[in-house]
Amino acid sequence: MKNRFIGKGKSERREKPRSRRGGASRRRYFGERIKDGGKVWLLQHMQAAVFSFGQLARNPFGSIMTIAVIGIALALPAGFYLILDNTQRVASGFDTTLQIATYLKLDTSAERAAHLAAELRADEAIGAVEYISRDEALSEFRERSGFSDAIDALRDNPLPALLLVQPAGNARDTAAYNNLLKRLRGMPEVDQADFDHQWLQRLQAIIETVQRAVLVLSVVLGMAVLLIVGNTIRLGIFNRRAEIEITKLFGATDAFIQRPFLYTGFWYGLLGAIFAWLLITAAVLFLRGPVQDLASLYASDYRLRAASLLQLLALFGCGVGLGLAGSWIAVQRHIKAIEPA
Repeated sequence: MKNRFIGKGKSERREKPRSRRGGASRRRYFGERIKDGGKVWLLQHMQAAVFSFGQLARNPFGSIMTIAVIGIALALPAGFYLILDNTQRVASGFDTTLQIATYLKLDTSAERAAHLAAELRADEAIGAVEYISRDEALSEFRERSGFSDAIDALRDNPLPALLLVQPAGNARDTAAYNNLLKRLRGMPEVDQADFDHQWLQRLQAIIETVQRAVLVLSVVLGMAVLLIVGNTIRLGIFNRRAEIEITKLFGATDAFIQRPFLYTGFWYGLLGAIFAWLLITAAVLFLRGPVQDLASLYASDYRLRAASLLQLLALFGCGVGLGLAGSWIAVQRHIKAIEPA
């Protein structure tokens, strides 16, 4: 019997799977604790989000007024950026239509003019060349001028051949365009070369100036949104001061108390951005018809483009970010200063 019990004790001392099972159970235990903690954390945030939205719904008039003010403050710079984006689209279309009107001398033969056009097309600084012969120029002038009888009375064709040279590259590269214009004017077959792109440079300068003005306006209105949200959250904190003091007496942390106010700023920013998007969409639909009619007068199929998905995401991100920033500044300053008596 003694040997039997001694042998059994040895076998029990040799068993180690229990320790392994114990380690696995401990890992499972801590994993469940972490999982439960994550569920509790998520549940608390959901409760804070729903509670803060309910607080806004309890005061619909004041909430709508605040959301409308935030939406207008966001819609102004966003609308200007959208106008600039459409203007830049129009200006970029002009970059590819600028041409140097190169008038050839009257004694230049048609064969030499066609050969010169082929030589220019092979130049890397030139994007395209359109050759208009003297007969084609006279025919076009007869159709557009309305003086067909007077033109028919002429013995000789007074119009020269024309090469419409479209430079390659960006129209903003003034030095390259001027060098090309100087080369064309120096050719022996060329009588005159004209290229007026100063109006496009003026347009680009105006666009850059307006861009900086819109940036300044965006910063100012962004600060206004911060102040609006911060002041609204501050009033909400003062109205619930007694509730905050009682909650702190029961041991609630500042983070727990701040959470509903932060979600209130989130809702203000998000709903204000949605209101701004509705305003911008309504403005685009209201202006699209007149803009399309104006473009048709210039033989263009241009249509006013609405905000893209990336622009909408930027608008919503700015609204939510400003709302959270304004509420965070307010709660950091005022909630920590409230202590139970």
